[in-house]
Amino acid sequence: MSECTAQECDGSGWKDRLINGSREITGVFKIGICDDEAAFIRVLKENLEQYAQETGREFCCFVYHDGSELLKQYNAEYDLIFMDIKMEQLNGLKTAEEIRRIDSTVGIVFLTSLKQYVWKGYEYNAVNYLLKPVKYGVLKMELDRWFSRYQGKDEPYFCFSNDQGRYKVLYKNLSYAETNKRNVMLHFEGQKQVIYKNMKEIASLLCSRQGFAQCHQSFVVNLSYVKDVKGLDLILTTGACIPISQPKRKEFMIKLTDYWGGFL
Repeated sequence: MSECTAQECDGSGWKDRLINGSREITGVFKIGICDDEAAFIRVLKENLEQYAQETGREFCCFVYHDGSELLKQYNAEYDLIFMDIKMEQLNGLKTAEEIRRIDSTVGIVFLTSLKQYVWKGYEYNAVNYLLKPVKYGVLKMELDRWFSRYQGKDEPYFCFSNDQGRYKVLYKNLSYAETNKRNVMLHFEGQKQVIYKNMKEIASLLCSRQGFAQCHQSFVVNLSYVKDVKGLDLILTTGACIPISQPKRKEFMIKLTDYWGGFL
């Protein structure tokens, strides 16, 4: 197991790389530790190292001493985060709330010595909670459970940044993309965020994947969200109504029919 800094593991330094927006798994799991107790961090790292040696897995650990520090350096490549609930500047619950706004997939294990915080943590889709001090046997059981549930089930995603922050979006959660001036507006998980690329680039990225099609020069849609077609309008399961252009209608309807046919 190695302790890594955000700088050391950024870009080409990651042993997991983003290939055309998708993840290439190479067996290294990136673990975030966010806690303001140096002694606890040391023990947790020792226990993680023991687990890595016993199981043959490889971890790359990133240590943060406050929630604000984690958010400032957050990278969507984290697989699992151990998060202390009670910290001086930004507590673990507020930090988790911000993380869930930009990353719905990372595992979060809350750490606490106060049982009254336990149920609060599940509001942020926590994997579990561990009561301090954490014994190795309990940690091992929790990691075994996490690996049995999540290993090999990684969903393809892409990452992007804008003036609002950094985002990790599962392709399956992206309902559609539309031209927004010279950029593109992405619609996913009840929010919309600008990505600083043009529609030609986004259409090339999305339409290369099964389940996406361009219905209009200014729109690319995830076919799994199409509920109905009314003339030159698409009705999505989200309630959105987006246009189909006449020149693209025939080709689009063929793709939509083939997609729907695959589920019959």
